[in-house]
Order: sequence, then C-alpha cells, then structure tokens
Amino acid sequence: MFIGRERELASLEKLYTSGKFEFAVIYGRRRVGKTALISQFINGKKAIYFMGVESNARQNLENFSKNIMEFGIGIQAGTIFTSFQTALEYVFKMAENERLILAIDEYPYVARSSKSLASTLQLLIDTYKDRSKLMLILCGSSMSYMEDHVLAYKAPLYGRRTAQMKILPFDFADTCRYFKHFSREDMAVVYGMVGGTPQYLLQMDDRLSVEDNIKNTFLNPASSLFEEPENLMKQEVREPALYNAIITAIAAGASRMAEISTKVGEDTSVCATYLKNLMTLGLVRKETPYGEKASRKSIYAVDDNMFRFWYRFVPENQSVIGRGAAELAFKRIEPYLSDYMGKVFEEICRQYFWKLLLSGESPVEFKELGRWWGTDPSTHSQAEIDIMGEQDKDTALFGECKWTNDKVDAGVLETLIKRSSIFRYREVHFYLFAKSGFTKGCVDTAGKMGNVSLVHYENLFRKMTE
Repeated sequence: MFIGRERELASLEKLYTSGKFEFAVIYGRRRVGKTALISQFINGKKAIYFMGVESNARQNLENFSKNIMEFGIGIQAGTIFTSFQTALEYVFKMAENERLILAIDEYPYVARSSKSLASTLQLLIDTYKDRSKLMLILCGSSMSYMEDHVLAYKAPLYGRRTAQMKILPFDFADTCRYFKHFSREDMAVVYGMVGGTPQYLLQMDDRLSVEDNIKNTFLNPASSLFEEPENLMKQEVREPALYNAIITAIAAGASRMAEISTKVGEDTSVCATYLKNLMTLGLVRKETPYGEKASRKSIYAVDDNMFRFWYRFVPENQSVIGRGAAELAFKRIEPYLSDYMGKVFEEICRQYFWKLLLSGESPVEFKELGRWWGTDPSTHSQAEIDIMGEQDKDTALFGECKWTNDKVDAGVLETLIKRSSIFRYREVHFYLFAKSGFTKGCVDTAGKMGNVSLVHYENLFRKMTE
C-alpha cells in the first residue's frame, strides 16, 4: 500500500520527462519510505535498481553486476564487471540511445566500501552528461554521510546533481490516510505515538484500541517497535549509551542545556556535541522563543514522536515490561497520556495553520510559526504562548491549544489576549483549539470580539483531511 509522496513523485516525473541527463539525490532517516518512493517511481519504467549492502567492495560490485545483467538480458548471469567504473560506464553508454533510470539505494554502504566511487561517478557524469539520457538516483539513510559526502561543497559530486529531496515523515493529514477504523481522536493519539514514519505506522492495527496497540508494540518485548529506538541508535552512532541518556532526559522534561547536563552527568560541552549529532539525525530540535534568533532561553525537544513516546514511557517501565506485565505498565502510563498529547496537539494545530495559509484562508499571512516563552513584564512572572506568527510589524496571530476533556472557557481566551499584549501589534487574530469544544461563555466572548476563531478538533480534522 503506497500512500502520499505526491509532490516527490511529481518532481521525479518532471526530471524523467526532461529526456536529458538528470541526477537526483534522495536522503532521509531509516524507515521513512525512501525505497518505497523509488519503487513506486520506477514501476513500469526501464530501470536498474541496486541496493548497497554493508559489506566489502567485491560483494557490492558483484551484486551491481548481476542487476545490470538481469536488466540487459532478462536473466541472472554470472558476469562480473572488473570495476565499478566499467560497470557504471556500461550503464551510461546504454542510456545514450534510450531513457534509463539507475537507482543506487543505500549509496553510503557502497561508497564506504569503494573509496573511489564518488570520483568515478564525477568523471563519468562530466564525460557523458551531454549525450546520455540516464536518470541517476543516489539514495541513502545515513544523513550525515549524504550531506557531507554527496551534497557538501567539498564533495566530488557537488554541482552535478539536478535535484535533491530530503524525505521527511508524513504530516498528520497523510498519517490519517493509513487508517480507516480509528476514531478521529485515536488518530491524533496514534500520530503522537509513532509520528509519520511509514514503517512505524504499519505496526499499528486500527481494528484494535489505542490501549491494545500500545500494549502490543511499546510494551511488548517481542515487538519490533520495542527495540527500534535503541537499534537505530546503534546503527547511527558510536556511543549509543550517552545518546540514549540524553534523549531520555529530554523526553522526561529536561529541556535546557544545564538540566540535560546535570541529568546525564556530563559537561555541557560534551552534551552540546551529542545534541548537535542528534539534531542532524532529526531526533532532537533546538527551539528559541519566537522572534529571538539566539537566546539563553533556548531549549531542546525530541523531534520524532515515536522516539519521544518511547523514551518518555518505556525506559522507566522497562523492568515491568520485561516481565510481561503490559497491563501494569499501561496503567502507569495512562494517567500521563493527555499531558503528553499537549505538545502533539500543538504541532497538529501548527500544521492546520499552514494548511489555511497555503489555501489562502488565513486571516494573517504569517512568514513562520513558533512558540514563545519568557517574562510577562506586567506581572514579572513566566508566560507562554503556544503558537504565534507575524505577518509584519503591525499584524500577527496568536493561538492556544487545549487537549483536555473539559471545554475551554473564556478565561483561556482572556489569558491569551493578555499575553499577546506583551507584543505591540495593532491587528491581531486569536485562535483557540480544543479537543472537547468550548463553553457558552467562551463562544459568546469570541463572538463579541470578532477577531477570534474557535476551532474544535473535529472541525480541524475535517479541514486537514478534506
């Protein structure tokens, strides 16, 4: 079942129909659906698909040779090219007379085992690009390798690519397309549990309750999701223990550098290096209050929902889970699920704002969105605004998101209005988002003001998935 990626497929099709040499770089974290995208794109086209393996150059060359021969004569043959250069040159020459796709998946495995591969590709591209109809695709899961050795200025292949695509997890709207039987509320919770990574979404069974899905995956030692974060860390980094400790600290609420450093027992300089690597992997993000470029107020957050959920709930319950007591582990987790969903709901609401902007329905044409926190000068106390976005120096929007079973009352709106006055905008529009709706007092107040939008989650869901 292939879902989504319409924009990426359209971009690849545009390259394909150009009829000239094209070179696309596709990269992204493991499990995000890169191979599925390539398979969908090359289906029905003349293409050689080769996936590198974590082995030596000889093994990869042998596999590559078999893929070429199978394409050329339709059967597996024992012919092995003498080098990657001769094999690749053969493909470039084949593409002189017809459109041909060469997709090399997990390129870092091949390039690491054959140090001269990048230079060889550079030479062949420069030699054949003006007369070859080849569409070359290099794909990789090692984010740092693809960025440093393929896309970077000093890389041999720099300047040769005609397109690059960083494949990201699905947003909330595309995630919902995976499921038919979950309730709308459950879809939000599932998105909060596993995010938009296709391989993780496939582990969810929409015929079961959210509780049963949690028990069958995160609380089940035999499940692939149970060991996924630690296995992925072992593949990506050399010292997974400290990385695990840092992510666990952040997921448990330590957001500032000093807090993280204290929690894991390492100097801030050490933590800073590890955090930088985690940000490169797309697992952690650094946030500053909206409108502030660099700030001592900067905080760190887990940027992947599956990792955030796992590190928030699994490590502290590992002993119980290991004894097969999934029921007991869930009872310990359940009271904190609503609070956990607060940040997830904020992210869904931000995606809603972008949907409005791109469809021309936003009353404020913001340039970016963010969260703000700091000191309220009128009360000298700490204050926070869930979402804000500026159109210009005079115009902005402010949003508050509530994932609770209680209806949102007028007090929440009044607090948002008061906090927005910290900023000096003349035209403002307020948004309140609620899982369970709004009290009559809130509805009446919003109606009198005229610049307030009350968005029930049910309406948000319909808008985003229409």
